Amino acid sequence: MDRRRVRLVKAGRRRKGPILYWMQREQRVRENWALYFALVLAKESDVPLYVCFNLVPDFLGALPRAYLFMLEGLREVEGELAELHIPFVFLRGQPKNTIPDLVRDLEVSVLVMDFNPLKIVRAWKREVLEHLTATVFEVDARNVVPVWVTSPKKEYGAFTIRRKIHRHLPEFLEEFPKLGKQPFRGVTHRACDWERLFLELFPEKPKLPCTPGYTAGMRMLREFLEERLPHYAEKRNDPAVLATSLLSPYLHFGQISAQKVAREVLRFREKYSESVDAFLEQLIVRRELAENFCTYEEHYDTPLGFPRWAQETLKAHRTDNRPYLYTLEELESAKTHDPLWNAAQRELLSAGRIHNYVRMYWAKKILEWSENEEEALRRAIDLNDRYALDGRDPNGYTGIAWATGGVHDRPFPEREIFGKVRPMTLEQCARKFSVEKYIARVEDLSKDS
Repeated sequence: MDRRRVRLVKAGRRRKGPILYWMQREQRVRENWALYFALVLAKESDVPLYVCFNLVPDFLGALPRAYLFMLEGLREVEGELAELHIPFVFLRGQPKNTIPDLVRDLEVSVLVMDFNPLKIVRAWKREVLEHLTATVFEVDARNVVPVWVTSPKKEYGAFTIRRKIHRHLPEFLEEFPKLGKQPFRGVTHRACDWERLFLELFPEKPKLPCTPGYTAGMRMLREFLEERLPHYAEKRNDPAVLATSLLSPYLHFGQISAQKVAREVLRFREKYSESVDAFLEQLIVRRELAENFCTYEEHYDTPLGFPRWAQETLKAHRTDNRPYLYTLEELESAKTHDPLWNAAQRELLSAGRIHNYVRMYWAKKILEWSENEEEALRRAIDLNDRYALDGRDPNGYTGIAWATGGVHDRPFPEREIFGKVRPMTLEQCARKFSVEKYIARVEDLSKDS
């Protein structure tokens, strides 16, 4: 393992005690560098390793189906950890209370945490650290190239970060080591009563649009490699055709590893070079550009995070006539005059996703139909965070900031409402793909949900 994935957050008292891995966004056992690092520390110190997960009562407006998707994956995690003789501790409450209490109860010497750039998680960590005397490490197991290795600053766009990522890819696209069983067989902890938890949290169990967990995620990856990767380069921007990977929920919850996905896709480079390159651009460069943006831009979820030219142009066009203004409730219910936008919103409601090309259109229309850019950004984030399985994620915040505020983009010829921010129109979309076929596909999805 390349130790540049790890950074020391706090140097605590030197003492012998268990290692605790606070699993947050990397919710898997296999291909998890943070878990592997914690196991190495435990072996070096000849102490047991514990893994914990803390469930907070509300996370950025996530709906019950997002919680169910996550918890079903964590149930699989607990089973795999048990096979390695690693106890899994399930906590509920505010991390500032639960994590320090567990550290004290177990007499933990070292805490290992997942890297996460979101402000709410950073706040949790600051509060937790105030109550700890243990040593604390943070591991970036999300990005193929750790965010702090790629760049120490906010990058202007894909063209500036791409070469920096590719420079390090040969070093970090390494094979994952096998995890050995923990020798401390006597170390136990009461297992989570999942059925009781589900009954408590979900009086009416929500229907999931796809099966959660590592096993299901890897099965979806195999389907993509066999059935959709051959056509990815040609068809990925056609929402009327199923040509994308459908891996985003698994990647968002950390149920599968982007690095593992990249290694598997690279096996097909000679056969489908154009598709492989196009997919890796999205999987690595674009995703890690979003991680960079949310790491180094404090205002990633407000217009203050937009580039200066976009802030100025949007301000100059605030008083432009807007032929349509919709309430949040009308948007949420897909009750606009635009059949393509309504279909995109219905796809979000029923499938928990929007095809990436249409999602750009979806966000830009929210800007056009809102009183100003602050309201538009707030609405788009609210809808995406609540209904998308892959919401509450740097990818989502950055994509919405691109669509509404020109982040990682360039100025375009000036026009009403958008100013110099890149516009998208129904006519443009119709030239790219069959809008009618996409709408029909969404209608079929809605019937199944």
